Amino acid sequence: MTVLPRSLNRSRSLTTRFLAGVLGTVVLGLGLFWLSMHPPMGDLALMTAFLAITALFSAVAGYAAYRFGWLQQAPGLRWAIFGTCALSSLLTFGNVWLTARLMFASEHDLQLATVLLVFAGGIAMALGYFFAEAITERIAGLNDATRELAQGKLDTRVTVAGRDEVATLARTFNDMAAQLQAADRKQRELDQLRRDLIAWISHDLQTPLASVRVIVEALADGMVEDSETTRRYLRTAQRDVEALSSLIDDLFQMAQLDAGGLMLDLTPTDVGDLVSDTLESFTPLAGTRGITLVGASDDAGVVPLDPRRIGRVLANLIGNALAHTPAGGTVTIKARRAGRTVEIAVSDTGAGIAAHDLPHIFDSFYRGEPARTRLAGGAGLGLAIARGLVEAHGGRIEVTSAEGVGTTFTLRIPAP
Repeated sequence: MTVLPRSLNRSRSLTTRFLAGVLGTVVLGLGLFWLSMHPPMGDLALMTAFLAITALFSAVAGYAAYRFGWLQQAPGLRWAIFGTCALSSLLTFGNVWLTARLMFASEHDLQLATVLLVFAGGIAMALGYFFAEAITERIAGLNDATRELAQGKLDTRVTVAGRDEVATLARTFNDMAAQLQAADRKQRELDQLRRDLIAWISHDLQTPLASVRVIVEALADGMVEDSETTRRYLRTAQRDVEALSSLIDDLFQMAQLDAGGLMLDLTPTDVGDLVSDTLESFTPLAGTRGITLVGASDDAGVVPLDPRRIGRVLANLIGNALAHTPAGGTVTIKARRAGRTVEIAVSDTGAGIAAHDLPHIFDSFYRGEPARTRLAGGAGLGLAIARGLVEAHGGRIEVTSAEGVGTTFTLRIPAP
C-alpha cells in the first residue's frame, strides 16, 4: 500500500503536537505549583522529577497505543474513542493517585481521593462513550448512504449538520453524488442519442441507397430505353450519391471535432470576399425560391482563418435560412469588425425556432422538426459541425430567434 506524503506529514505533525502538549502540561503544572505554594527548591526539584517521570510514562503509553494501531484494530470507532477515554482516565488516575500518596499525610485523604478519582474516571468514560456514539451515528449514516450509492441509488443524499470534519465529509459526499447523478443522466442521454443516431443514419443512408439500387437495376435490366429517361435516372442517382457523400463527410467531420484532431489551414482571408463568394453561390437557389438574399461587409478586414471551414459554416447557415424562409422573405448576411473580433451574422425572416428547441440547436443529431427530410437538415449534424468549426478558431457561435419573426446566427471570430 502506498502512503501518501500528505498522510505521512499529518502523522508526524500529530506526534509532534502530542509531545508538545505533554511538555506544555508539565511546564504548566510546575508553574502552578510554584505560584500557588512557593515551595523550597528541594520540593520543586522533587515535583519536577515526579511530573517528568509520570509525563514520560503517559507519553510512552499513549504513543504506544497509537503506534501499534489501537484505532485501526478496535472493533469500531465508538470503541476506539471509548478506549481512548478509558486510557486517559487510567493514566490520570495513576498520576494523581501517586501524587496523592506522596503528598497526603492522612490515609483517610488518600482513600477519599481514590474514590473521587474512580468517580471522575467513570464519568469521563461515560461521556466519552456518549460522544463516541453521537459521532459514529453520523458516520454510520454516511456509510449507509455510500452503500445505497454503490447500489445505484444516485439520488441518495445525507444530512449535513455542523462544521466539523464529518460535516465536511457529508458535503463532499453530496457533491460527489450530485456529480455522479449528473454523469449518469448525461450517459443516459448519450445512450439515447446513440440509438437515435443509428436510426437516423440508417434512414439517411437507406433512402438514397435504395434509390440508387433501383436506378442501377432498371438500367442494368434494360427497362429504360430512351436516352432522356436514362439521363434523368443518372441525374437522380448522381444527387443521391452526392447526398451520401455529404452525409459521410459530415460524420467524418464530426468525428474529427469530437476527437480534437481537426487541423486548420489558417491563412489571411478577406472576410468581405468570403461573404461575397458565399452569397454568389446561393443566389441562384434563392432566386428559384423567391427569396431575397442580401449581403453587407462593413470593412471586416483580413483575418487569419481557414476559409474552407468558415465557408462551410456560412454555407450551412445560409442553406438552413433559405430552407426555413418562405417565398417573399429575406436572408441577410452581414460582417463587421468589433474591436478584436469579427462578427458575421446570418438572419432570416422565416418561421423561427421554438423556445424549447433553442437550447439544443447546436447538439449533435438533435432535430426539432417533426419531419426528417434532408432539406430540414439531414441527420442534424450541420449546426453541431458549425459550432465545432467556429470554436476550433477560438470563437463562438450564438443564436437568437422568435417564432414568426425569424432567426439570427452570429459568429464571433478573434481577429488580431
